[in-house]
Amino acid sequence: MSSPSHSLSTAPAVTVETLQAFSEAWNRHDIAALMSYMHPDCEFLTAAGHDAHGTRHAGQEAVAKAFASAWVAVPDAQWRNGRHWVSGERGVSEWTFTGTAADGSPIEADGVDLFIFRDGKILQKNVFRKNRTVRPA
Repeated sequence: MSSPSHSLSTAPAVTVETLQAFSEAWNRHDIAALMSYMHPDCEFLTAAGHDAHGTRHAGQEAVAKAFASAWVAVPDAQWRNGRHWVSGERGVSEWTFTGTAADGSPIEADGVDLFIFRDGKILQKNVFRKNRTVRPA
């Protein structure tokens, strides 16, 4: 009698290079590339919202819409100074967000994304941000 086989994920592991490429897609404002890194059952937890975890967007369509809204609100949005870590099914990206508000004032905020991975993709992107006081344009 043979022993039962165990199915293991054959998907490539998410790496620091994966998170770097994900960050670069944000700076290109490339929604197709961003979504190629996201798991089919993905969720995005925003930095702000009524709930303690921010606003929750679940599923590819909702997450893509939420991601793209960042570039509508801040057309010159960029995530600079990226530093990335991966440990198994978890990861972290640190960054500085820059852009211009609708009234012309500059925006600069430091933040982190906490990630959970599944099957070689990003299952959850959870954002935390430290906003700086807005300076007049």
